[in-house]
Amino acid sequence: MPRPRPPRRVHAAALAAALLLPACGAPAAGPDAASGPGGADAACPPPPDLARPPERVVTMDGGAAAILRELGLADRVVGTAAPDFFAAFPAEDRADLERIPVIDDGTGNREAVIAAEPDLVMGISTYEFGAFDGTPTRAELADAGIAALVACDDGGPENGIDDTLAFVRQTADVFGVPERGADLADRLEKELAEAAAPAEGADPVRVLAASVAPAAGQGVSTLGAPSTTHGIITAAGGENIAGDIDQRMAEISTEEVVRRDPQVILVLTGFSPATGAEITDALRAAPSLAATSAVRDDRFVVLPQSIATSPSVLNPQAVARLAAALHGGADR
Repeated sequence: MPRPRPPRRVHAAALAAALLLPACGAPAAGPDAASGPGGADAACPPPPDLARPPERVVTMDGGAAAILRELGLADRVVGTAAPDFFAAFPAEDRADLERIPVIDDGTGNREAVIAAEPDLVMGISTYEFGAFDGTPTRAELADAGIAALVACDDGGPENGIDDTLAFVRQTADVFGVPERGADLADRLEKELAEAAAPAEGADPVRVLAASVAPAAGQGVSTLGAPSTTHGIITAAGGENIAGDIDQRMAEISTEEVVRRDPQVILVLTGFSPATGAEITDALRAAPSLAATSAVRDDRFVVLPQSIATSPSVLNPQAVARLAAALHGGADR
């Protein structure tokens, strides 16, 4: 029987690699749709059409498990992978979430997932279904009689946290509790409006999102318009300097970064064992970024990737922290 275990950062490192893969495409017709690198399901699947609401659910990450908890469905979760997502929650919520059995501290290997005998596997990214080494593809789950529910972006620029709200409503529909989904989405929208209040009427602040300092001679890895991070930056009253790039993960030359001149650097933690302070120090010391306003003015904001790069019930908190830093004092 799986038992709750302390979270580790295996999942975040794998997610960092997966973000380098192409973005999610148009909806697929079924589990045998085209696959991406490493056997990953590249296309964005429609929600499953189930005869009855799922009773046994495996979540491929703690973020998906937290959504189910907020919908009053935590008792349906028979196991989760990637419990590192729980770390961003307040202590009381985290203690509740850590009662969920952990089937894999990492990304969710297919044997453990299938052995839990779920009728549904749920995740916040298509990359959790075959892109991470050892994870099950949707086709493999279908062969085992298991449905899949996956959050995807729509391919266009992210507007606030619209993809998160859509996934919340979609999840509630699959479980036959659409009114709970509507209530949770309404709550998150209200939290978002409150979080964005410091930015009201203010000029946008140019922001670069980064999780690692550029090596000599290399560009800066960042997140473009279709990403959750772009939506959070814009909702917080920022202007993503990669907002004209139609890819979730993008690389910009350091010369172009300097030309676009970010006023603030958003430091995303959790993609590596490095702390926010360590990443910030590395970015501050990078010679290729020294000419940017963000480095000259020492303006860095630190957020965990689990609430700033993917659908999460804590997305409004990410907006609140960033908006306060952009328009009400920097979080150094």
